[in-house]
This record gives sequence, C-alpha cells and structure tokens, in this order.
Amino acid sequence: MKKSIQKVIDVPENVDVALELPKVIVKGPLGKSEREFNVKNITFSKEDKKIVIEKENATKKEKKLINSIASHMVNMIKGSIKGYEYRLQICAIHFPITVKIEKASHLFVIKNFLGENKDRVVSILPDVDINVEGDIITVKGINKENVGQQAADIENITRVRARDRRVFQDGIWIVKKEKGRGE
Repeated sequence: MKKSIQKVIDVPENVDVALELPKVIVKGPLGKSEREFNVKNITFSKEDKKIVIEKENATKKEKKLINSIASHMVNMIKGSIKGYEYRLQICAIHFPITVKIEKASHLFVIKNFLGENKDRVVSILPDVDINVEGDIITVKGINKENVGQQAADIENITRVRARDRRVFQDGIWIVKKEKGRGE
C-alpha cells in the first residue's frame, strides 16, 4: 500500500544547507561537504532551519531511499559541526614497521611490513587528514564515509595472509572510532 512519506531534518544555527539539486551542500564550522543525490520523484525543500524530504504515494523502496538520504544528510551536518575521527594502532611484533605520509603524492606508505622489501601503499582520500604520532595513526575529516574508508584501507593493506594469525599479529588495527566527536 502506498502512502505519503515525509522526513524532516533539523539544521543547527551554525550550519548552512544549500539545495542545488541534485547536489546538497552543507557548510559548517569545520568546513564544507557536498553530495549528489540522483533521485527522481522525491522532493527536497528548505523551510526555515529544516530540510524536508518527501514523496507522495511512496513505495517501500522509495521509503528506504528517503530514509537513507536523510541519514546521509544528518551525517553531513554532524561532520561539518564535530567531524569524525578514527584511531589506528601499529602492532609490530616480528619486524619494526615504518609509516610515512607523502603529502605531495597523497600516499600513505608502510615500509618493512613482515620484513618485505616492497612498500605497501594506500592512496589518501580527499578531505581526509592523517596524522602519525608514535604508534598511533589518527584519521580525521568531515566526511564520514571517506574517513571510515581511509581507516579500513589502512587496516586492510596490512592484513596477513597465509600465516597463522595467532602467531603473526603484526598489522595496523582500528582501535577507536569517534562518530561525530563530542556525542
């Protein structure tokens, strides 16, 4: 059965949301993020400090789509206010691991992982800041998806294959996620 679906998102005072459909731009104290929502027949409107996403006679699939879009917009607003942060820890039991950030080429380089001669390299995603202090790597940004993906890429590049995980515990591991810091 089809029925009208309406999702209302409150926008805080220090955040500005611009609807330039299909693009939504959110500007806050920490910066600006934008995302394209290529959807048909779903209406976006801005009323005072609220964003309204609605659809007349929505199907189940359109209801799920509206809820997903609303969640993405809430994450964009939270990110522009508080930001997102992941902490990773370097665990080197057998061989000392050297980590380096090459800002010019936007690369995160891991040297001497399990005694390998070849470096393991991860591209740094846009709008993501990586900081290394001792054995702690901090990944920060206002885009929740990019920050999470960057942390996952770093963790996955050091995954040990074809060895016993109980013995070879070397790697870089996510140890803390701060979803919308300050919550």
